[in-house]
Amino acid sequence: MTRIKLTSKEKSELVIEGIVTIVLLLLLNLAIIVIARQIINESYTLENIIFGVKDVLAKTFFDSSFYSLGTAFMFFLGVIDLAVLFWRLIRRYKQMQLRHIISELHYIANGNYDHRIPFELSGDLGKVVESINGLVDSTVEAIEEERKIEQSKDELITNISHDIRTPLTSIIGYLGLIEDKQYHSEEELLKYTHTAYSKSKQMKVLVDDLFEYTKVRQPSTPIQAIQFDMEQLLDQIAIDFELDAHKKGMSIEVTTHPSPFIMEGDTEKLVRVFNNLISNALKYGKGGKQIILQAEKIGSEAVITIMNDGPTIPENSLSHLFDRFYRVEESRNQETGGTGLGLAIAQSIVVLHGGYIYAKSENHWTSFVMHLPLKQKIDTL
Repeated sequence: MTRIKLTSKEKSELVIEGIVTIVLLLLLNLAIIVIARQIINESYTLENIIFGVKDVLAKTFFDSSFYSLGTAFMFFLGVIDLAVLFWRLIRRYKQMQLRHIISELHYIANGNYDHRIPFELSGDLGKVVESINGLVDSTVEAIEEERKIEQSKDELITNISHDIRTPLTSIIGYLGLIEDKQYHSEEELLKYTHTAYSKSKQMKVLVDDLFEYTKVRQPSTPIQAIQFDMEQLLDQIAIDFELDAHKKGMSIEVTTHPSPFIMEGDTEKLVRVFNNLISNALKYGKGGKQIILQAEKIGSEAVITIMNDGPTIPENSLSHLFDRFYRVEESRNQETGGTGLGLAIAQSIVVLHGGYIYAKSENHWTSFVMHLPLKQKIDTL
């Protein structure tokens, strides 16, 4: 921060302001003295009172040879003149400061949002400068956030277009072959229709995930919070995935503490979170033998962990797992048919519940850890 430096023109303005003020004050003083003398000379009573006061003061406090009531009056006028001169110069100086501030503000308004008013001022003008700089900072943050949102929308559209175009091209291609009767047997026809059907389902999964993602990303999305037993919920989910886990040579184990585990939340949305996490464990946990669902109560939180002993995730990928369309290996999408939105949806649902989720991969275990409040502050519907 720096102090305002006046230009030569502004300094000249101050000098002229001072000279004009002094001249006006001298003329005013002269007028006051003339009027005062005229009043005193025309009023014998007032003149007698003044001379009486003068004699008393002279005898009591001062030597009459040094004392003059006129001198005291002139001194009084001089003090007032100095106060008026100081006030007018300060007022003009503050007007100049305000002009500098307005000039800086115009410079910022012309698009120079990285600039801040650099003046160090006291009083109200200092507060004005601080407020303007704070407002500019907030505006820049809002603009940057808006840019990120627009960039995020563009990336979302690009990724969706890419992921939809691939199965759509296959569907159009195979249906075109059927339309042109370019098949040699009923078996080949069924193969074409099956492929088109499979690609259609893949597109539907993407559209459904996209719809769910955009819905849970809205802060205004309502939470249908009810009281439920987390232990029963995890047991039911384990049963639902038991057959798929068995096909992949994996087992699902549930442990909770305490038992029963009573908490509040939107069970429909939480089931979506668990389904996404367990589906990922089954898809990417190749070679693993176990999927463990743990829930424990710590203070006012429920800490739920979904872990598997499949291949670990590289350290540099852990912080990006919840980014939409992010995949540790791009080739996995073709192998598993995933949309890349599952973990982003899971994170958004956890955030809606007032919690947070993170991943860690160490000691041959990959874990997704959720912290959820036991009681929801959101009003139940």
